Amino acid sequence: MAEETFSDLGRVEAIAKLYEGTPYKPFQSSWFETESKCCVTTHSRTFIEGIDFDLIYFPLKHLGYKCVTAVTGELYAEMSHPRTMDVRLGISSKLDLKHIKEVWDGIVAAGKEHGYKKVSLDLLPSPNGLTVSVSCTGETSLLMAKRRPAAKSMDLICVSDNLGAAYMGFQVLEREKRAFEKSGDAKAQPKLDDYKNLVGAYLKPQINAQTVNQLEEAEIMPSHGYLVTRGLADSVKRLVRDSGLGAKIYVDKLPFAGKTFDLGKEMNIDPISAALNGGEDYRLLFTIPIGKHEKFRHDFQTFDIIGHLAKPEVGAVVVTPDGVELPMKAQGW
Repeated sequence: MAEETFSDLGRVEAIAKLYEGTPYKPFQSSWFETESKCCVTTHSRTFIEGIDFDLIYFPLKHLGYKCVTAVTGELYAEMSHPRTMDVRLGISSKLDLKHIKEVWDGIVAAGKEHGYKKVSLDLLPSPNGLTVSVSCTGETSLLMAKRRPAAKSMDLICVSDNLGAAYMGFQVLEREKRAFEKSGDAKAQPKLDDYKNLVGAYLKPQINAQTVNQLEEAEIMPSHGYLVTRGLADSVKRLVRDSGLGAKIYVDKLPFAGKTFDLGKEMNIDPISAALNGGEDYRLLFTIPIGKHEKFRHDFQTFDIIGHLAKPEVGAVVVTPDGVELPMKAQGW
């Protein structure tokens, strides 16, 4: 039997493969019921310089803000209200207090925006650049948790904003970095004016801090929720696995930011591929009961309905404007 590789499996399947034969299950959130009849959820993530960010073009304050947004979005995807945050910064000798203060300012700004009650901080030495580790807890009332409906075929698949913009903005920054390094001119400035929105989507993604409150007030409870961070395809494949149903995503329903297609032609990048596999979007994906269709469209106009759940045998597919169904692939890296 041929040996399986990461390129064959992709991230989601590889992690599932590693869990086989153990008493544990992959991608389960760490939640528990408290005496006050609440469910507490925890999420964490570590960001490593040179892999998750490049300090040549990444403003330190934006970095702190983005790291918090990334983990907070995971709480919102589970309909959880942020409560506490634990931050650990690994600091190399090239950074001093003034630099870390900028990172911390971004962390605090995001913490205030999303309503965290307590934020702890620890500083550690690092031999390999800056590392940011963020762990957050959130709380959901037991009543609201029990109201989450079971997923059904034809439930709506919705996303909170445009897709692929962050990946395209990242490509612009990398292009300008290469041009800067090639020029040898220390005073050279990057050419970003034409694509500020795309660059901003990568450097400082934002999530509406009132989303969970608004869904609760509208009495619309998603059956499933995910934060789209590694491409839409990765999240949809997780949805199919968790729900036991199929999913159809319609290409002509995917939302794109302005100038995405202009940049795609300029850099020979397919914006649809960027949306499906690009990553770093930090968009919320929810499945909404079909019976709430009209109310959801009326009350949540910033969300786009991009597809629906289907019978299990459908699997995860992308539907072209011509009606052709293509199997969805996701590396998830």
